[in-house]
Amino acid sequence: MSAPQRSKVAGFKPVISPPAQTAPPASGSGAAAAAEQSAAVHDRLASWVTDLTTLQELNERLAGAATLDDVLRETLRAGATLVGAQRGLIALEAVESNGPERTIGLGLGRADIGELETVPRSSSSYARILDGLPTAAGGDRADDRGSGGGVDPRSEDLGDLGDLAYPYPEITHPDIATDEALDPRHREVAARLGYAASHATPLATPAAPRIGAAVWLYDEPAEPTARQRHLLGLYLRNATEHIARHLELARTRADLTALRDGLLPSRLPRVPGVAMAVRHRTGPRGGGDWYDVLPLPEGALGLTVGGVTGSGAGTVAAMGRLRASLRAYAVMEGEDPVAVLSDLELLLRLTEPARSATALFAYVEPSVRRILLAGAGHCPPLIVGPHRTEYVETTLSAPLGMLACWEAPSVELTLYEGETLLLYSDGLLHRTGEELDRAFARLHAAAACAPPSVQADPDALVDHVLRAALPDGRAEQQDHPEDVVLLAARF
Repeated sequence: MSAPQRSKVAGFKPVISPPAQTAPPASGSGAAAAAEQSAAVHDRLASWVTDLTTLQELNERLAGAATLDDVLRETLRAGATLVGAQRGLIALEAVESNGPERTIGLGLGRADIGELETVPRSSSSYARILDGLPTAAGGDRADDRGSGGGVDPRSEDLGDLGDLAYPYPEITHPDIATDEALDPRHREVAARLGYAASHATPLATPAAPRIGAAVWLYDEPAEPTARQRHLLGLYLRNATEHIARHLELARTRADLTALRDGLLPSRLPRVPGVAMAVRHRTGPRGGGDWYDVLPLPEGALGLTVGGVTGSGAGTVAAMGRLRASLRAYAVMEGEDPVAVLSDLELLLRLTEPARSATALFAYVEPSVRRILLAGAGHCPPLIVGPHRTEYVETTLSAPLGMLACWEAPSVELTLYEGETLLLYSDGLLHRTGEELDRAFARLHAAAACAPPSVQADPDALVDHVLRAALPDGRAEQQDHPEDVVLLAARF
């Protein structure tokens, strides 16, 4: 009689071979052995299910982390849960000059991290990993557990899960106080911070082998078991992929920020009779808002704020081209703001036919506080002073690139001594989260309620307006898609 076929369960290989014959087992000791074997199989299956459930829950929490810091903290918390530690530390290594380099602790303050950094690198486990702990050739596990030894996870039967762990070298110090091989400073810092054992592993992926290092600290002498280290390896394989993606995103944002900063003024010029300040906040993808302050012939001054629709590197590049062109037009015909914006609209329509932009240009004569301005679909400026806070009455106009030929009249106004002209982008209104009319009222109230000492200082005024108009830290919210520009000129 042929042997029966084994049943197959998705994700698991049968661990018990079928009997060589179909005859029922003998009673007595044979039946007891079969029952014991069956119980062992069920226990092992239950253990695998528990491990998979734990990993799934931790990975779901990791997937909900939105920022790099959130991912690092979640990785620390999950790792501490898996290895039974109380505290931990992740140190990232900046692979490139523009990459983030940071250290984040779990249950460790800045002073504690500073203490850990005083341990000589030759003795510090995470520092040794950052310096390049070698991995065995061929991808084999290169375990380095200090003087504490340890059990290789491969020596324990971990079932199908054993084939999934990414090979991480490890450094484990199970009893730091009695480990004479460690540097005395290492033992001193451990005693001062109150940890007695540590377990460290690199943060690495096959594509990025030098991301950083993680170390978990125990309050009592201990070391993770083979199964704990194995589950940690499974978890880190996924967590380091998340960290690598966030690092790449951070580097991309740094590149975009450097590009944008290179296209905007590095500082505002000094102009007699005028005190100025500016604040610029951008979204995660980089927006197309710009500002500029340009000294013009005969002691005049050009002020401009604008924005190109869209986001990303292409929008930032288009913004740089428009701003540079506007500077040239302002030098040639700045006393006629309408002509400046008309030339800019023609350039945009010819060179960037798929884009539109809003802009406001003001020609200022500081000696007499006379301002001539024109706007193309842009928000009206706000006058702030001891005796009035009001919007400039500008004519409704279309953004540049929206019509076959842009045209709008200019507006002339004269400010009193001590008054400030606020130019801003529409992102300031959008970040309030209010309807447009209520957003304008909120901005007006924020400027009007500024104390006289604040109104007299452009730097203090722009900070006050941002705090009052954008509560809950929205001015500094880096993941908001809208840019914010706020330019103040006090005469």
